[in-house]
Formats: sequence, structure tokens, C-alpha cells
Amino acid sequence: MENPLQHIIKDVVEEALPAKSDKSSSKYQQAKQFYRYRTMLSRNIKDFLLIIVGIFSAGFGLEGFLLPNNFIDGGATGISLLISEVTKLPLALLLVIINIPFVILGYRQIGKWFTLKTIFAIIGLALCITFVHYPVITSDKLLISVFGGFFLGAGIGFAVRGGGVLDGTEVLAIYISRKTTISVGDIVLVFNVGIFSVAAYLLSIETALYSILIYLAASRTMDFLIEGIEEYTGVTIVSPKAEEISSMITDKLGRGITAYKGMHGYGKRGHVTDINILFTVITRLEISRLRAEVEAIDPHAFIVMQSLKDTKGGMIKKRPLK
Repeated sequence: MENPLQHIIKDVVEEALPAKSDKSSSKYQQAKQFYRYRTMLSRNIKDFLLIIVGIFSAGFGLEGFLLPNNFIDGGATGISLLISEVTKLPLALLLVIINIPFVILGYRQIGKWFTLKTIFAIIGLALCITFVHYPVITSDKLLISVFGGFFLGAGIGFAVRGGGVLDGTEVLAIYISRKTTISVGDIVLVFNVGIFSVAAYLLSIETALYSILIYLAASRTMDFLIEGIEEYTGVTIVSPKAEEISSMITDKLGRGITAYKGMHGYGKRGHVTDINILFTVITRLEISRLRAEVEAIDPHAFIVMQSLKDTKGGMIKKRPLK
């Protein structure tokens, strides 16, 4: 019987490999399949490279700043640091164990590729802080808070740009926000207030206050790296292959779409033609996947993204994929 990890890897491999070409399929269809496979492979290689950069950046923030000075951060990483400080259990082991529920939730809510990248990121970070030994940079508490948070936030930001996460609490926040009217930012804030309150009780108020500075530095750095993208992102797509892109968004991403009847013009003489304009709303964790899928269908598609503070109604709550 397959365990959940084997099942996830099997699904991802089956989706990533090019479909076996049928003898009856045209050369155009075979070339199209190969182009899509090549595009997805190139995109995923870039994503994994970004995640690797994120792993080493976060590892530097932990090993070079936080761990030698017994400071903590927010989220699942903060819980791991807090438990490790109190119980003296290995931090690498705690990072993996505490993130397991978030990984399972991410598989159900976001998708297989996101889950595989997140598993790679979390295990990579655990291995990094175990086998890669960074020098201790400073013992100044203010510098530790600012630069430790900076490198940790940069690591999380690079991982998100690569389509995964180093800290699973954001996945939980997205899940809760879909079930309630509370925003993702509010859920993360409440979650971290609880962590810092426990830190103040178990460690000291001073440590908790410096840890809040670490969290603020990390969150601002992360927001900068992912270009200030908020919890939801509105995406407008203009392409002559609108029907194919529309099917991909509904079937593969499980998202709802709105199609506008519009016109677009180009050229010196203002050539104008009718076209369908697509609009959909996704989370920032799905941006990498959407761009890769659209590029595989139409590399010249015109895509506009804008940050949304909140949404209500429609198919924001992702339907289960078949």
C-alpha cells in the first residue's frame, strides 16, 4: 500500500512526463505536447533553484543569527524553535514533524506540485541546519533581530517565488479564510501573537519582544521579494487561445473564470478584432503554476495581475479536482 508521499510523487511524475503519442495524432499535436513538456520542465527547474536559494538563506538566518542567541520567529518555524529551546529536541526533526499537517492540507487545498516543492523545501531546510554550519555573525540583539529576520524572510520569499513554502502556517491561514470571513493576514497575526505570548511566558518578555522584531523584518522582506502580492491576486488574460486557457484554469487549477467579450487592437493601422478576455482570482501560492500553464499554451498571452485585499462570493473557494 502506497504511503501519502509516494502517492504525491507518483501523481506529479505522471503529470510531468509527456503523454504517450498516439499514432493517429498529428505532428502538430505531438510538437505541442513536447513544447508544453519542455516549458514545464524549464519552469520547474527555475522553481527548484529558487527554493534552494531560499533554503540556504533561511538556514543562514537561523544558524548565523537566531539559534546561537536563543531567539525565535513566528509560524511553524517559531513553534519548532520554541519547542527545541524548551525540550532540547533537534530543531531539524521538529521542523519536519510540525509541518506535516500543513503539507497534507496544502496537498488537498492547492495541488500536487505545491506539495512536492514544499516537502523539498522543508526537508532541505532541515538538512541545511544539520549539515551546513554557518559562522555566528553577531551577538548584538538588535542586529540579530533585523538581519536574522531579513535572511529568514528572504528564504521564505524565494521559496514562495518557487511555488512552495518553508513555513506551513500560511497554508492553514488560507484554508481557514476560505471557511470563514477572516482574512489571511489576520489569521497569521493571531497565530503569531499566540506564539510570542507563549515565548514571553516560557523564555522571557525581552526575548518575545525581540522575536516580534524578527517576525516584522521577515514579513517585510518576504513581501518585498514576492513583489507585494497580497493574499489574493486578480489575473486578466488576453489570448486568442482563450478557450484552451479557460479549460486549463477550471480543470487543472480548479478555479472559476469570467470571460468578457471584448476587442483588441494592434499595429500602425489599428487593426481591431473580437476576442474573449479571461479573468480569474488565485492565491499567490498558485501564481507560479498559472504562469507556467498559460505560457505552455500561449507564450505570447498578455497577462495582467493586480493585488486584491479580499474577495467574496464566486469560486474563490477552490473546488475539488478530479
